[in-house]
Amino acid sequence: MEKTLQKENLKIAIQKNGRLSEDSLKVLEHMGLELETYGRRLFATCRNFPVEVLFCRDDDIPGYVESGVADLGIVGQNIVRETGSKLVELSKPGFGYCRLTAAVPKKSEITQLSELEGKSIATSFPRLTKELFETRGVNIKVIEIAGAVEITPALGVADAILDITSTGSTMMLNDLKPIEVLMETEAVIVAGSTKLTSAKQRLVDQMLTRLSGVLAAKNLKYVLMNAPSKSLESIKKVAPGLNAPTVMPLARDGWIAIHAVIDEAQFWEVFPELKALGAEGILVMPIEKVIP
Repeated sequence: MEKTLQKENLKIAIQKNGRLSEDSLKVLEHMGLELETYGRRLFATCRNFPVEVLFCRDDDIPGYVESGVADLGIVGQNIVRETGSKLVELSKPGFGYCRLTAAVPKKSEITQLSELEGKSIATSFPRLTKELFETRGVNIKVIEIAGAVEITPALGVADAILDITSTGSTMMLNDLKPIEVLMETEAVIVAGSTKLTSAKQRLVDQMLTRLSGVLAAKNLKYVLMNAPSKSLESIKKVAPGLNAPTVMPLARDGWIAIHAVIDEAQFWEVFPELKALGAEGILVMPIEKVIP
């Protein structure tokens, strides 16, 4: 394996540690990239595609992409806004869903954002916090905290916090109550404003095509079932996703095999009706990719 970065390879910056790291590697793997990752290495080379992955601090990723050190980055929308970087959002890889939530101690009488007027707010996102509160017409004092933001009200450092939450369990464990979600955020694939070489742009286009195939298959399942031939039209009405199924005769008079792609949530909704129409031997299998 090459020990140095190759100039002609497409470079993608992802989070080294944290909530987006594992998901970023997983989606790249689903896109068919075979990466060699070892312990504390700062970059990984792809064995089957001219791509190199740089492992970075999340707040460094926008700067690396903006300056051209990396061609692409996978990072949270909140980080992009916090750094103020001028980046182009190419796609959303379908993970990293979080909320920037304002919270106060459970014993506090504050119940809405306007009541934080003139209060001190602890956060790891000072720029974004100021911006979000300003858009709501609330003047605050921002206290930047690099570590555990949730503990600051208990220490008397701040009156409230603004922090990233997914389930809100960490806030509850620290005796905090959320009062308002100020921003919904998720992971995005970003590029800089500088035009790439034609060779690198082709690689980017290929990767985005691969990603679209992965995302198209995310909530779809391949369903196989046996059913009475007379029930076919009724089954197609019950499950609209089966409008163009593959239908094959079985070695059993009056019975057919139905193969179709259907959204998983829809399948569970219509599953009882399929059974009532005589469907049996139902198999539900994952789909890795769907290429239109």
